[in-house]
Amino acid sequence: MCRNIKTLFNFDPPATDDEVYAASLQYVRKISGFNQPSNANKDAFNRAIEEIAMATQNLLNSLETSANPRNREVEAERARARNAKRFGNKEI
Repeated sequence: MCRNIKTLFNFDPPATDDEVYAASLQYVRKISGFNQPSNANKDAFNRAIEEIAMATQNLLNSLETSANPRNREVEAERARARNAKRFGNKEI
């Protein structure tokens, strides 16, 4: 999985449309192999991003959990700790 795609479910506040779009963009870039598509593929590329964003938002709206919502700051700190352990004490 692309490392830039972050978990979007069960956060307070919920994931924004921009976060869903960014995850969809990263997914399409990863599977297509294009960072920026050619003009011939631009429409298909953009359509895929929009369709995946809609499907992602539908999924997030449909999921249920009894767990408490996660805190973005706590999750970010955990990610920094994992990165420090993995790559050394680099500031990110």
